[in-house]
Amino acid sequence: MTSDRAIPVLDIKDLNFGYGQTPILKDISFSVNPGEFTAVIGPNGCGKTTLIKTILKSEPPDTGTIHIQGENIEFLSNKDLAKSMAAVLQSIDPASMSVRDYVLLGRLPFFKRYQFFETQYDLDIAQKYMDLTGITALSDSRITQISGGERQLCAIARALTQEPDLLVLDEPTSHLDITHQKRILDLITSLKKELSLTVLMVLHDLNLAAEYADRLILLNKNDHKIYAAGSPEEVLTESAIQTVYQTHVKVRPNPVSQKPYVFLVNSQNQTEEPFTKE
Repeated sequence: MTSDRAIPVLDIKDLNFGYGQTPILKDISFSVNPGEFTAVIGPNGCGKTTLIKTILKSEPPDTGTIHIQGENIEFLSNKDLAKSMAAVLQSIDPASMSVRDYVLLGRLPFFKRYQFFETQYDLDIAQKYMDLTGITALSDSRITQISGGERQLCAIARALTQEPDLLVLDEPTSHLDITHQKRILDLITSLKKELSLTVLMVLHDLNLAAEYADRLILLNKNDHKIYAAGSPEEVLTESAIQTVYQTHVKVRPNPVSQKPYVFLVNSQNQTEEPFTKE
């Protein structure tokens, strides 16, 4: 008997990673299903970016496996991996080229041997995603001469030109104002629906993660493991946040979306007993 259950786009099992005797990630296991937006959250130093590096094959894990569409990435070439997964990282190479040429770099994994120039199909794909991300008007601008928010949109367009099954983003809204944060996350949500895109994103802001993600993975710096995984309502509890972040908070429903919203509590206004470490 065959199962009707879809194969996860990303499946991580028993992942362990460390630098020498210093553990960073321990016993990490989770899956991201087709069309799902999963956000990885946790305090600074908990291993969020390191997790992304192992998924991208930048850092080989000590033990454990990572599968993309059922294929073990250990046995995939970087070129083949790039056909299934595209990444938008925190730092974007400010190479002095036009936005159009920068976006077209996303077609390189599909170049055939001895192919040196883009085909018309490559140009059409790049144009499609420049249109979708709203950067067509910037296509002749230099990537070094546009704003940080616009540059982030260019990086997303470049990743989408790879037409990946999985889009991985490492804190794409960091250092951006709330206008650009909302624009980028609205865009990702829209593309997820329109393109049936599967998204794995590291987010620093708990309220953005709660508002936009379908599922959350909360990493714990203390033991280097996953503390909680599930819906925003399941993960973002006062107890979980206070334990992992060692910070007193209140969690209440967002009055518009009813998603959990995390309020910091000024210690000067704190009237309850301080939390204790579990």
